[in-house]
Amino acid sequence: MTEQRYALDASALLALLGREPGSEAVAMCLAVGVVSAVNWAVVLQKARAHDVDVDGLREDLESLGVKFVPFDGAEAVVAADLWHRGCAHLALADRACLATAAVHGCIAVTADRAWAAIDIGIDVELIR
Repeated sequence: MTEQRYALDASALLALLGREPGSEAVAMCLAVGVVSAVNWAVVLQKARAHDVDVDGLREDLESLGVKFVPFDGAEAVVAADLWHRGCAHLALADRACLATAAVHGCIAVTADRAWAAIDIGIDVELIR
C-alpha cells in the first residue's frame, strides 16, 4: 500500500509560513507533500512582496520531505481541461495545484474556500 501524498497549494504554504489558522494541518502533510513549480512561484512572489526572506526556504522544506515538481505537459493538459470542466473561476495557479494532484495521485491541500464547491474528481482538503 502506498502512502497518501498531498499537493500543496500556495495558500497552504503561505498559511504555514505565516503561522495562520490551518498551518498545523499543512505541517502534518510536509513529509509527503509535493509542490508544483507554479505554486512555488506564487509563494515566492507573495513572500517577497511582504519582505519575507526566502533564502534557503526551499531547502528547509525539502529537508522536511517536500518534493518540488515541474509543471510540464501532463499538468498543463489537465489544468487547461479543468478550465473547461467548470473551474474557469480559478486562477491558473489553483488549477496547477489541482492538476499536480491529479497527475501525481495526491489530495490537493488549500486554504481557498472556493475549491470546496468544485466536483471534478480530484480530492481536496481545506485547511481552515
